[in-house]
Amino acid sequence: MNFNETKPIYLQIADYIYDRIIDNLLKEGDRIPSIRELGGELEVNPNTVMRSYEYISERNIIRNKRGVGFSVCKDAREIIINHRKKELMDRELKAIAQTMLQLDVTIEEISSSLLAHLEEMRS
Repeated sequence: MNFNETKPIYLQIADYIYDRIIDNLLKEGDRIPSIRELGGELEVNPNTVMRSYEYISERNIIRNKRGVGFSVCKDAREIIINHRKKELMDRELKAIAQTMLQLDVTIEEISSSLLAHLEEMRS
């Protein structure tokens, strides 16, 4: 995994787990890699992975079962999707709106371009 310098590594690891849940590679009840396993796979300190798992656990995405390890919680996928939708609406669309104002781009231009991109991605 390639980490970027603009976001803490533990949050990037959380995003990695979130992506796997959204893509249904990890489903409700599935065991996720142990702290040591994921640390070795991603070549990061196990303490960083532990911090990430604590962060994810606090959001009811995973839980730790004594003797079993971490597993995906019920409704984890829906929780992640709702959180990411909110981020999209609150942060990313706000930035796009600011750029639209600066460049005098219309809703119609954005809509047309967005529809074309979506069609291209679906093909």
